[in-house]
Amino acid sequence: MFTRKYSIFRGSFGTITQCAEMADVNAMEKKLAEYKCDTNEATCLKLVRFPEDVEDDGTTFHPEYSHQLFGDDEVAFGYKGLQIQLFYTAGNLSTLFKVKYSSKVTDTFDCVEADDVEGKIREIIPAGFTSNTDDFISLLEKEANFKPFGTMLHSYTVHNEEAEQLTYQIHKADISCPGFQEYHERLQTFLMWFIETASFLDIDDDRWDFFLVFEKYNKDGETLYATVGYMTVYNYYVYPDKTRPRVSQMLILPPFQGEGHGAQLLEAVHRFYCSLPKVQDITAEDPSENYVKLRDYVLTKLCQNLPSFDADKLHLGFSADMIREAQEKLKINKKHARRVYEILRLRATDMSDEEKARAYRLEVKKRLFGPYRKNQRELAKMRKCLRPEELVSHMGQLDTQTQHEELEKSYQLALEDYRRVIERLASQA
Repeated sequence: MFTRKYSIFRGSFGTITQCAEMADVNAMEKKLAEYKCDTNEATCLKLVRFPEDVEDDGTTFHPEYSHQLFGDDEVAFGYKGLQIQLFYTAGNLSTLFKVKYSSKVTDTFDCVEADDVEGKIREIIPAGFTSNTDDFISLLEKEANFKPFGTMLHSYTVHNEEAEQLTYQIHKADISCPGFQEYHERLQTFLMWFIETASFLDIDDDRWDFFLVFEKYNKDGETLYATVGYMTVYNYYVYPDKTRPRVSQMLILPPFQGEGHGAQLLEAVHRFYCSLPKVQDITAEDPSENYVKLRDYVLTKLCQNLPSFDADKLHLGFSADMIREAQEKLKINKKHARRVYEILRLRATDMSDEEKARAYRLEVKKRLFGPYRKNQRELAKMRKCLRPEELVSHMGQLDTQTQHEELEKSYQLALEDYRRVIERLASQA
């Protein structure tokens, strides 16, 4: 009897001990969680024109992405009040890099290591930065010596909210421009923060072209230049004697987004390559959804004045003349010319007229149906070579009803994108 009571007591004591240990672990986890920081919020970026910008929170912007440096969770462990300062002079992009925090986990806990935040940032920023704010401010005085690289292709003006007229320039540069390689190393660090799958370029290859956007601004009576954004293009060889420029990267820096600079840049680049007889057509490498929408707008703007795209010819269908003229005059390939045709035909179609709307819908769906038609051909091949049980599993993927639903969904999404382009063209008219 005594032994039994004793064993019960021992069991209860063990349970109490376990609960206490669990409570201690939970308390420890809660305390350590205070040392986790969102690296998108913690990373503070600036393009500095004036000394007062350094302390002005209104000039700060933050990354969209930081997973390439800090993992999928985009979290840095080991700090409270973490702030990663990456400040750039507006033109030359001379860099201030500092890591600040209110406390570090190693100050409170033994045997717990903080992430090497500084080491991770050093992986992407080139040598030559400063960590001293006063030294960085003194670099602003040298900004008057900074001039845009390469040859100016285009100049345009934009009215800002203060009703000022701001002037911008687009330049073409290459690695032969003195100082450009070092400047580009600083510029491309922004890619890691704003392009989800970004990677740095090896620009030693002379087939790279670089297109840069700069803003002209006045400081103490002098004209200075601020970096706005850029595009990289690689010139691929096309047999026997042509080239195919392919857009690799494009970024307008956040303080300048939404002002139309992307469209200005893409149009200037297209016009530049259109002037070169050896260019076959212009493409893009793995374009994002936003880039496709931008390209739709720019190419439609360029094509709308071509004779083959006249409104009275659009209802006759996508023609060989459209393909030829878009390619010869604007270096636009057949696939992109087809989208332009659909956008312009929508603009010229009275969609309240049931018959005209139906004709337009069928014309667009005929193109969209291409992948589904391919699936049907694959299914016909499968019937010949697959066992019945294997065929059943593939039939589910190629269900006709599902195809019709997906086709209608694709059509509605295309219509939404096309209307957005038409509205933008109307607003610019």
